[in-house]
Amino acid sequence: MIQNMKDAGCDNEIITKICRLYTEGQIQDAVKILRRHRCNLMEQLHESQNRVYCLDFLIRQMESNV
Repeated sequence: MIQNMKDAGCDNEIITKICRLYTEGQIQDAVKILRRHRCNLMEQLHESQNRVYCLDFLIRQMESNV
């Protein structure tokens, strides 16, 4: 479980908190934190995707002027 969270980009603070909540049986609270982290990752993904689209557009524009 810890390795999976590390692979998902969770920092040590989040990992410690989730492990504590999980051990204490507060599964829903742990899941809530994981879902929040997932949302942050998705936002980063969409921002990166938009940057790629902008670069693709610029590349097409430049190539059409060659």
